[in-house]
Amino acid sequence: MNPQHPWSRYVAIGDSFTEGIGDPEPRSAGGNRGWADRVAEVLSAKTEDFAYANLAIRGRLLQQIIDEQVEPALTLRPDLVTISAGGNDIIRPGTDPDDIADRLEGAVERLRSDNATVVLFNGPDIGMTPVLRRARGKVAIYNENLRAIAQRHDAVIADMWALRELRDTRMWAPDRLHFSPIGHHTIARMVLESLGVGNELEPYVPEPMPATTWRQARVEDLGWAREYLVPWVIRRIRHQSSGDGISPKRPEPTGLDHG
Repeated sequence: MNPQHPWSRYVAIGDSFTEGIGDPEPRSAGGNRGWADRVAEVLSAKTEDFAYANLAIRGRLLQQIIDEQVEPALTLRPDLVTISAGGNDIIRPGTDPDDIADRLEGAVERLRSDNATVVLFNGPDIGMTPVLRRARGKVAIYNENLRAIAQRHDAVIADMWALRELRDTRMWAPDRLHFSPIGHHTIARMVLESLGVGNELEPYVPEPMPATTWRQARVEDLGWAREYLVPWVIRRIRHQSSGDGISPKRPEPTGLDHG
């Protein structure tokens, strides 16, 4: 029998990862479910009067998350906060993982000011992704900084790098930048385990991947570049964000319907 967890008010902040992009679900707020919704669903099933807010917005850089989400999160008086931030900064050329981590530490310190449990996400191993793999070394440096931050501020690390299941391409959405529903489900299991919360989410046991010819792989790569990579690059050039005009999907802490 798993002991009752101590949290009753959960606020998630961050970017597209926390918003749940890649895990479409029309019945969920904002049309996307994601790992944070899945975690909240499990936590709410164990606690009466549990409330959950999600302030994350796709495309947000670290400083935007700090400026737009940290103080609003604190006004909601959470006893549990998850923050995943800095990933969009890390993959941009010329950014410094030490500087990004220094700025994130200030946000963690602020979020811990009322003794809420804070969960930090390190970055996944992106060595198998075609465009992002060049930032793998920066991600590794950032991750080590995050471990030190978590230790200094008594925060919890949700260890994405150690989640080897994420190397399976089926864990990723077609855009190869976000996680698929299976990926979000797997991450939710990891987060709950990091919090010491027992759950009944089933582990994913994939069937073997069918063999792919070199020619087929190149055709798929070209199709992906045309549909996803080119628009992403154009947005960077135009200084546009996929989150322009988007509002948080759950701006106020509310209960969850288990029906």
